[in-house]
Amino acid sequence: MVIDLLPVHARSKKHRMELCVDNITDGVARFQCEVFPGQRALYRRLAHNGQQPKTLIISCADSRVVPELITQCGPGELFVCRNAGNIVPPFEESNGGVSAAIEYAVVALQVRDIVVCGHSDCGAMKALLDPNGLVGMPNVAAWLRHSHAAQRILCEAYPGIGKTAGLHALALENVVAQLSHLRTHPAVAAGVATGQLALHGWFFQIETGDVQVFDGVESRFVPLPSDGALPVALAAARRVAAPYHVGQ
Repeated sequence: MVIDLLPVHARSKKHRMELCVDNITDGVARFQCEVFPGQRALYRRLAHNGQQPKTLIISCADSRVVPELITQCGPGELFVCRNAGNIVPPFEESNGGVSAAIEYAVVALQVRDIVVCGHSDCGAMKALLDPNGLVGMPNVAAWLRHSHAAQRILCEAYPGIGKTAGLHALALENVVAQLSHLRTHPAVAAGVATGQLALHGWFFQIETGDVQVFDGVESRFVPLPSDGALPVALAAARRVAAPYHVGQ
């Protein structure tokens, strides 16, 4: 299902920049009067049958990055978790919203794909490069510790890189780092080992609309192919480390 989620063509640029709660409630009214009637059957079906998305997308909370719009997916087709920096904390016994969303998506919804999606001009990555910008935001600073591996890689594997290129490289390395964290979650590890779950790393270029995907075989980001097989970070294929024989 392809749905245009942004009816902003009728708004002026100034109006879009000044969007506030009053404008948002106007949008709700338009949805109820103009959009919902044409999708009433879909929403009734979703309400009756529940949600059955097959993909979890973990993306940044940045207002410019809208997974449903980028993928042109409609209601019920994606399970989305957004946070500052598209971060996946390593698994811990203590509860956390991202960890709970991952566990629910894999165990309850039985998604078959998880996408970690980073993007250009990311404020979280800028903060890693300039910690002075985090003054007065201790929770953000603590949250970004989950991206320190990407920051360390940038410092040691990209000697002499410029500021602009460095920000881009950091955002890409952060996606890879979060994919590594993702595999520490028990439900994900089991899904990968049984061949029922594939992991993907994506990068959205805001200014061009381009999407790059992480090729786990080549260990690099490549353009999203228009046709042919989609490169993945970790393909869905049964894998066990120990010798295994049925009946033993």
